[in-house]
Amino acid sequence: MSKSLFDLSGKVALITGSTRGIGKSMAEELARAGCKVVVSSRKAEACDEVRAEFETQGFEVLAQPCNVSRKEELQTLVDVTVAKWGRIDIAIANAAANPYYGPLAQIPDEAFDKVFLNNVKSVLWLAGMTLPGMAERGGGSFISIGSIGGIIANTVIGAYGMSKAADHHLVRNLAAEWGPKNVRVNAIAPGLIKTDFAKALWEDEKRRTEREANTPLRRLGVPRDIGGIAVFLASDAAAFITGQTIVADGGVTIL
Repeated sequence: MSKSLFDLSGKVALITGSTRGIGKSMAEELARAGCKVVVSSRKAEACDEVRAEFETQGFEVLAQPCNVSRKEELQTLVDVTVAKWGRIDIAIANAAANPYYGPLAQIPDEAFDKVFLNNVKSVLWLAGMTLPGMAERGGGSFISIGSIGGIIANTVIGAYGMSKAADHHLVRNLAAEWGPKNVRVNAIAPGLIKTDFAKALWEDEKRRTEREANTPLRRLGVPRDIGGIAVFLASDAAAFITGQTIVADGGVTIL
């Protein structure tokens, strides 16, 4: 009997920024689908807490601290994973930064540079470190977490949106380059998700109420809404999908 299209048994998945929010949900759902998962964030303590939590659920998990803005730490994350499990089949670039909230014309240079280093350059670094190995083994799936901020305008997180628009196009370019090697590269563009990262948006009662009213599903997203999409894109269910950005926003961008 053939296995389920969503069965990821034996696969190794590395997810950056995966000790909370969307990243943790993706790691959990991938583990539930059969993956060995690598959880990572800047704080070792947070990594260890998630590792312990996942192990109690019977998941195979490796925890490794990593600041994605430091290339050597990102390389170490990849190297430690390959040393332990011999391969990376699925890589998800989720870690991101948004240090500035306000008018785009007033953003300090340091904040702008940090946004693009964390949200674009580090994604390209991770791709360069993982895609060749996937190609050598006959295929794989690389996923970048974008945002509807990269599709529609926003008056307070403009640079963040610009970086995510760059990510959406980065996956198209990488998909074109690596498709002949059976490596698929896609993005997920979440709408407003109730995470610590997006607190400045959803804790603003006026902004939250307006967003809920203007969302066809009449609610904000939760991390699990994104976790399942990662499983889909990583699995054989998405075997003919590459270079795409899947929008998960409750319908906000259709209006």
